[in-house]
Amino acid sequence: MSQYYDMGDETLWNPSNGASRLFMSQMSVYQAELGLPSGIGPMQADECQIDPIVFKEFVDALLAWHRRTGHAVMAALSEGFVATTLVLAERAGIEVDWQSGGFAEDGGLEDVQVPAAPVSSEEARVAALQYKSRELGRFMAA
Repeated sequence: MSQYYDMGDETLWNPSNGASRLFMSQMSVYQAELGLPSGIGPMQADECQIDPIVFKEFVDALLAWHRRTGHAVMAALSEGFVATTLVLAERAGIEVDWQSGGFAEDGGLEDVQVPAAPVSSEEARVAALQYKSRELGRFMAA
């Protein structure tokens, strides 16, 4: 059994029920964390529709949130979800905003780990997330 994440007539992802259930549960967590809807509609008869306009806003906010965290555990917990979401955005033809929302206004990170984790450069963090997303996309059947 599998489920379909569609945008119009195009299937962007066709995961197993278990992977889909976990993804949708995590989606609820991040919608609450960001205070934004995801643009991914309810799963009905093993299908859901993605609203590209709402989804783009969610993806940009999610990426900005992820890039701002300096907490090693939060970054690790969110990395797989963010990468999965980026694959869906790419398949939807959404141009992701990689530039805005990085370090906080004062130049620091939010939710910093204590004791401090080594801080890699912003460019290195973005490159690592882009790589993870590309690699993960190979395993996400459309």
